[in-house]
Amino acid sequence: MRDLVLQCAGAAAILVALIHGVLGETRVFAKATIQPESLRTLIRLVWQAGTVAWIGGGVLLIVAPLLGSDSARHWITATAIVVYGFAVIANAWWSRGRGFGWKALGVVVALAVAGY
Repeated sequence: MRDLVLQCAGAAAILVALIHGVLGETRVFAKATIQPESLRTLIRLVWQAGTVAWIGGGVLLIVAPLLGSDSARHWITATAIVVYGFAVIANAWWSRGRGFGWKALGVVVALAVAGY
């Protein structure tokens, strides 16, 4: 059961990351005025680097139970909890608790803790 919960955390992490990437392009950068244009491109790339990193974390959470190593499972899960936990705190602070993102990321953290 722990394995399934951890894999659900990974699937949720990937889903949240994809939503993050799409909303960044369709809502944030569609309305943002950033000058110079080269800086706009850099900020978009950094935003999407976070998306790719969260997808990578999700993949690692999915495969952690399949690795056959308690040590790998421990470090993958602990690292994911810290990374997504920081994102929860930062997103909740930025949105003053009103946003959807910190709640979705909180589900990832809760599932990862339960699957730990």
